[in-house]
Amino acid sequence: MCPPKTHLVLQLGGGQREKSRWGGRVRLECLQGANSYGQLGLGHREDVLVPQSLKDVCCKSQGFKSITGGGGHSAVVTDAGELFVCGHNKEGQLGLNHSEDVLHFTLCTALSGFCVTEVACGWDFTIILVGTGLVLSCGSNSFGQLGVPQISGPCLIPQKIEALKEKVVAVAAGLRHALAATESGLVFQWGAGMASRARRASQGKTLPLFLTAKEPCEVTGLEDVKVKRVAASSYHSVSLTDEGCLYVWGSNKHGQLVSKEIFLLVPKKIETLFFSHEKVTAVWSGWTHLVAQTETGRVFTWGRADYGQLGRRAVAPDGQEACRASEQPLEPLCNIPTSVPCLDGASQFYQDHH
Repeated sequence: MCPPKTHLVLQLGGGQREKSRWGGRVRLECLQGANSYGQLGLGHREDVLVPQSLKDVCCKSQGFKSITGGGGHSAVVTDAGELFVCGHNKEGQLGLNHSEDVLHFTLCTALSGFCVTEVACGWDFTIILVGTGLVLSCGSNSFGQLGVPQISGPCLIPQKIEALKEKVVAVAAGLRHALAATESGLVFQWGAGMASRARRASQGKTLPLFLTAKEPCEVTGLEDVKVKRVAASSYHSVSLTDEGCLYVWGSNKHGQLVSKEIFLLVPKKIETLFFSHEKVTAVWSGWTHLVAQTETGRVFTWGRADYGQLGRRAVAPDGQEACRASEQPLEPLCNIPTSVPCLDGASQFYQDHH
């Protein structure tokens, strides 16, 4: 599957760090990019090449905690804990109790009574974390990505994932799989979206249960660490521990897992030397690349680079810039975490599944 065109939401105003410093608010202001399903919330389906202001939307004046997007839908969480959604809705991924596309950001009323703290958008499904630590999901369940195996067809209203018994503190959604980190530091994965690639790469080896599970299954190999954040992409998963270490597993087709293996069946630690021995404090995942920020605010990127998604040029070991016309392959120069100074100190990155 080729990555679709990207849609982008620009967030202006004080970020989470700035809020305590300046008393500012995060405001949803400008949007641009692909808009085939109305995922920009502008009231139409035409692609937008120049950032346009969001007008006449009931959520615009509110402050926002987060903004995220999936294959063709977008979601924002307000400071008040409300969830507004728009875009592609064929599988009910907007949680609005219907399957029609929505061209304006619309309040998900099914979540009234809940305080939404985080939302993660997969290709055609949505994972929602609320303040009490409960996790709900809606949308397609064709690969078990909702974590509710008894649901066979599209789920139009968010449903609680009963198999998650412990309080959850973070969630993430990939192409057709999802992750949750619990208060005690465990990581659960569900959705069989990574299984086919795992089977091709494993050459007959038995796959870990969490790669094929259709309800939350504990990720093995992380027993000795405490995970506080998770991230997911098309075919890989990431976890960040309380000690500032990154663990990765899944497809390594573009070197995004910093390994020589094509697929990692179990979590592998990315050594701290790649981050100048600094602790990692935040991690974000794109379709086939990763972004991490360390304790000093430095930002590192690595993985696929042919669409400029690393924010830097590929540089050969001798310091010479590599170009596509050269004989030297591009990817080996991009699969090592490398600092991008112009991004240092950034407070938030938005990466949809591209």
